[in-house]
Amino acid sequence: MSRDAELAAIESQIRAAIRDCVNRTSRKPFRWGGLMGYQQLLAIGEVIRSLPCREIDTDYLSVLSVWVDQALSSNHSVASDLEQAHQWLQRISDCLRYRDYSGCTLDEVTDITQTTKIPLTSFQVRREMEELLQMFQPDHQQNPAQFALKKKLQRLWNKYGTNLLHCYDIPGLPPDNLKIESLFSHLRHNQRRISGRKSTAELRDFGQYQVLFLAQSEEQLLAQIQQVPLTEYKTQRLRLALAEASRQQKRRLHRNPVSTIQALVNQHQELLTVLESQPLSYQLDS
Repeated sequence: MSRDAELAAIESQIRAAIRDCVNRTSRKPFRWGGLMGYQQLLAIGEVIRSLPCREIDTDYLSVLSVWVDQALSSNHSVASDLEQAHQWLQRISDCLRYRDYSGCTLDEVTDITQTTKIPLTSFQVRREMEELLQMFQPDHQQNPAQFALKKKLQRLWNKYGTNLLHCYDIPGLPPDNLKIESLFSHLRHNQRRISGRKSTAELRDFGQYQVLFLAQSEEQLLAQIQQVPLTEYKTQRLRLALAEASRQQKRRLHRNPVSTIQALVNQHQELLTVLESQPLSYQLDS
């Protein structure tokens, strides 16, 4: 007996939702893909578990519920450890006066000192941070995720803690480089879109010019370029051409090696002819 096509399509969507749980990743700060995937799978399991067992339409979901419950039970201790580690990370974030990244824009994240009415000092933040790290004492056998987090945080704090607190004493100094990273990511995205290649090695040569000249129109770009002295422009233009020469030569060699090598040989022969015609004798090294 063939199964109903619409029913099979719905079951396929449920399987896709479960597959998304076990493969969920995230690169955003304070968002842990594995923990969020477990919570998502937990919600799916509760819904499937609440269905009455029917022989025709929900028998497949009943079997699926067993596998979901097995996955939840086998990973419960790990997920619980991760959840507590995430809570400690949030407490450390609050100690440093970071906001929750999920509900803030980039400008709000980097301007954390405006969220407090009483001005903070690096001494106050350092004292609170050291007290919090002293309270955070997980067991390395019972809570391996928390222990790894504490070990990493303690090492980073001992090594870089003093250098991370200047933003509380210097007005206008951001506590992170998220804006700079966002700018670099935007430049790499545009370079991949223009070239059609994954590599963005070209930015190492002319990326600094793209950072300096950000314009919405050709007129605005021209106005920015006109502010640069002509001699400085020619110097930087020559520098850019020299940086591009080796890559352009390699590209020509890959596309048409015969003509490229022939052009180099011709240039070499012409140079020899010029040197031989000069008054001073020119001899090749033996």
